Amino acid sequence: MPEVSEDTRALSDSELVDIARRCDRDAFGALIERHYRKCVNLATLIMRNRNEAQDVVQKAVSKAFAHLDQYQGAAEFSSWLLRIVENECLMLIRLKKRMQFLYLDADSGINEAGPVELPAEAADPEHDVIKQQLVDLIQREVRRIPPLLRHVLLLRDIQRLHISDVAERLGISVPAAKSRLVRARNELRGRLLRYCGPSGYRMTASRVRTLPARPVYCVPWQIER
Repeated sequence: MPEVSEDTRALSDSELVDIARRCDRDAFGALIERHYRKCVNLATLIMRNRNEAQDVVQKAVSKAFAHLDQYQGAAEFSSWLLRIVENECLMLIRLKKRMQFLYLDADSGINEAGPVELPAEAADPEHDVIKQQLVDLIQREVRRIPPLLRHVLLLRDIQRLHISDVAERLGISVPAAKSRLVRARNELRGRLLRYCGPSGYRMTASRVRTLPARPVYCVPWQIER
């Protein structure tokens, strides 16, 4: 993504879209920079793997740029982009279900020299495993929240829609949306506290000397006051 100037960042989404439609990558880069985090958050919630989610978002971004002329402006650009991200995630999940598994059997000759060992990519595999466990925990508990509360949580805290847009999507008033959001966050916090405790979850001391273990707190996102 090319470097985005401050003047370009100051433009609204609709202004950036108009400029980006003229194949201006700088304007489109400003749009993606503005909404990238919530795209990755949504993809991570669906894919349950952040690295895979980032790859999906990259594909969705490329598709959005290629089909920018299809954006009519009826909804917020971020909503349109998030729908593309969601569709890319669901498409990949369907593709995975159709894929055949590859098995390494004794007849292949691959295992004759001994077991296959895969090196860890992380500097501290123990730390990364626990971080992934916490992400999985949050995603699982979000899915277990009753739909009435889960939907407002996804729209506001994952898709980062304005509370008025959330209310419109749900067909309720803004005060009702705010009240439901507070209940949803409290519900999720209560579920996580069953596993994490009031002080957060702390991993045990790592045996990997290259990267000392550090505390990992079970905080899914910043809670607005």
